[in-house]
Amino acid sequence: MKTVRVAVVGAGVVGFSTAICIAEALPICSVTLLAEKFSPDTTSDVAAGMVLAEVFPDIPLERQRRWFKNGFDHLLDIAQSEHAPEAGVMLSSGCQIFKEVPAEMKPFWSDTVIGFRNMTDRELKRFPNHKFGQAFTTLKCECSTYLPWLEKRFRKAGGRVEQRKVNSLHELSNNFDIIVNCTGVGSRTLVGDNQVHPIRGDSKSILERCSKLEPSLRRAKVLHEPVGLRPGRRSPRVEKELVELKGRQVPVVHNYGHGGWGVSFAWGTALDALGLVRQCLHEMPLQAKL
Repeated sequence: MKTVRVAVVGAGVVGFSTAICIAEALPICSVTLLAEKFSPDTTSDVAAGMVLAEVFPDIPLERQRRWFKNGFDHLLDIAQSEHAPEAGVMLSSGCQIFKEVPAEMKPFWSDTVIGFRNMTDRELKRFPNHKFGQAFTTLKCECSTYLPWLEKRFRKAGGRVEQRKVNSLHELSNNFDIIVNCTGVGSRTLVGDNQVHPIRGDSKSILERCSKLEPSLRRAKVLHEPVGLRPGRRSPRVEKELVELKGRQVPVVHNYGHGGWGVSFAWGTALDALGLVRQCLHEMPLQAKL
C-alpha cells in the first residue's frame, strides 16, 4: 500500500499534538511538520500553560467537554508518569475568583478537574471586592519544556521536521497528499481567514491586577516580558475541506483559533483532526492508496 504524505503546518502546541496523533495512529502516513519558527520562538512558548477553559459560542458544548477532557486526561497521564519532569507537566492547585457571582456557577469542565468546589466566605476574605470563587486542582504545562518533549515524541514516531516558511498551500501541493493547517494567527494570511486575529496581554495591567490580589508582587522584579500573539477567533476551526491546488483537489484539515486555550484543548482537537484525516484517507481515490 502506498504511503500517504501528510504535511502539518505549525510548530506550536496544537501543531505538534496533531502531528503526533497522526504519526502514532496511522502508520500508512508519512508525516512532516513544517514551520518557520520552533521552540523557544513560538506563541505556545509564552503560554502560562494552565489547563482551564471558557465556552466557545459556535461549538456544541459536548464537543468542547470532550476536547477538554481528552486534553486533561492526556496531560494528567504525563504528570503521573516518569516523563513529567522532562515534559514540564505538573499538577497545580489554585482558585478562580469573580467580582460578581457568575451566571454559570459550575462550568462545563468542573467534573474533569480535581476537587472542584465553591470557595468559602473565609477564603474569599483574602480577596477584597470579590464575591465568588472556585477552588480546584488542574494541570500546568511549561510549554518551553513541553514543546521540545513533543518534538522528541514526534520524531520517535517516525515524523520528520522541516524548518521553512509556508507562504501558500500551493507550495505543498506537489509533495503532499493531505495538508493539516495548525498555523494559528498565520491562518489569516495562509488560508484567508479574516475571523482570526492576534491577541496579546497588556503586561502592565496584568501586574497591576495581580498586585492588588497579592501585594507581595508590588516589589517583584520583572526579568523580561515575552510576547505571544495568541490566535483569537470566535471559536476554533476544526474541520476539513477540499482545496484546488495546482489543478487538483487536495484535502486540507484545519485545527486553529484556540485563543488563550491552546494548551487546554490541543490534544482534544488534535484527536478530532486525526479523525478528519482518517475521513480524508477513506475518501481518497483508490489509485492514490495503491
